[in-house]
Amino acid sequence: MRKHLFLTLGWLLLALIVLAISGVLLADYLTPRATGEPSHTLPIEAGQTPIDRELEPLLARQPEGYSAAIMLTEGLDAFAARAISARQAGRSLDVQYYIWKDDITGHLLLKELWEAAERGVRVRLLFDDINTSGKDGALLAMSQHENIQVRVYNPFRNRDGIGRLLEMVQRIWSVNHRMHNKAWIADDRMVVLGGRNVGVEYFDAATTTNFRDLDLLLFGPVTSAASAIFDDFWNSPAAVPIDALNHKEVGRLSEVMEQIRSEAQSDEARKYLERVGLSPQVIRYFAQELTPFWSDRYHILSDPPLKHADSNREEWLYRHITRDLASATQSAYIISPYFVPDHDSMQDMFATLTERQAKVGIVTNSMTANDVLAVHSGYMQYRQPLLEKGFELFEIRSRPGSDSSLFGSSGASLHTKAYLLDGARGFIGSFNMDSRSINLNTEMGVAFDNPQLYEALLDEYRLLSGPRYSYAVRLDEHGQLRWHERSIPDEIHTHEPKSTWRQRLFVRVLSWLPIESQL
Repeated sequence: MRKHLFLTLGWLLLALIVLAISGVLLADYLTPRATGEPSHTLPIEAGQTPIDRELEPLLARQPEGYSAAIMLTEGLDAFAARAISARQAGRSLDVQYYIWKDDITGHLLLKELWEAAERGVRVRLLFDDINTSGKDGALLAMSQHENIQVRVYNPFRNRDGIGRLLEMVQRIWSVNHRMHNKAWIADDRMVVLGGRNVGVEYFDAATTTNFRDLDLLLFGPVTSAASAIFDDFWNSPAAVPIDALNHKEVGRLSEVMEQIRSEAQSDEARKYLERVGLSPQVIRYFAQELTPFWSDRYHILSDPPLKHADSNREEWLYRHITRDLASATQSAYIISPYFVPDHDSMQDMFATLTERQAKVGIVTNSMTANDVLAVHSGYMQYRQPLLEKGFELFEIRSRPGSDSSLFGSSGASLHTKAYLLDGARGFIGSFNMDSRSINLNTEMGVAFDNPQLYEALLDEYRLLSGPRYSYAVRLDEHGQLRWHERSIPDEIHTHEPKSTWRQRLFVRVLSWLPIESQL
């Protein structure tokens, strides 16, 4: 019996190895090919759309080349920015996301896109395929609309079931490259980009946990850079039309939209939209009382669409980020939910900041606030060396009542990805400070040089690093890690707050494995 078991396991292991090797040798042949016709951003025509007519007077009062930025720290405002811009769009909506969840906010925004398409607006939807499993029916139905096109990035040939799982094993190296970009572009006039995906936890619609996240709404000339990046991804070999991947019978668009419209009229949707309408920032928008930050020093940046095949790393986003951080002379404040600074460029950057005696602060998730404990296993070994350099370190608390398991927390609190430098400069985007963002995922964001936006982002950093949201991690007189509540009197934890011994053991074991490059 035991002999047969070992023999079966041996053959299974051999089959998996052969499958993986075939994926390496035949990667270019196994990856689905792009078959869509090229398309590009539609040209702006003065006064053509409601967005044109709203923004043109504002832009005319500014110096040539100036664009405006508005920070979206609250989930309700982030949802409103997308929904309102979809209603105002009259020319095009270009939408690019890593995750689009099949929930109330995902459906409400799909409804806005469909209604825009009904008005004649061209809608292009580009999703990373790693998170589309089970959603093909709705995506195929949407793509039936004459004004809606849907493409997926680095897709699976097998759309579901065991075939998709086996393909993941076979293409383990090529399928590991994902599109982490997030952008919502309306009429090539305005763009929302930053850390948020589409889902209830990103828009303050979840009944339990909602992320602390950050987007930047930009309008003006800088938007053309976001549109050019979208076109590069849309027309790249990695973007494949959804209907070229699936030969199943397609459901009717009318049936899919009827279900979505019905949900949009539910009590849950009505109550959520009422909360959105009562948001102070939304009220200020309709009263024309918003005060954006104007500057000609906003730069939208992205990795190339075929990052994994591009050997010119000078064009990769992390090059800009590490050079920018290393240039700080006075201060550098970093917010990153995943923080695993194992890459040589990050180590060099931190060494430079230490030599300059710049003040450095870092906010990241604690063990029980991290939704991927493997990431925490990669991060934990860097805490003591960073503190010994004199850096400040803050770990976000898990939300009260959240569940935490051996694999991660449902109370993950932090999703913001940003940094601030020397009183004026900074970056907001999708980039985590880890090797996955450096080497594997494509990332996107906006670099800025504007003291007013800096101060607004600094307020967010101060909030996150304050005692309401985080623990201050420090070394005691014996060089041991301690987590400070910063209460009166100060409560000090001698191990990861709110964690169990099983979690700590699991994370310790994970830290021994050579997986940092995948984190």
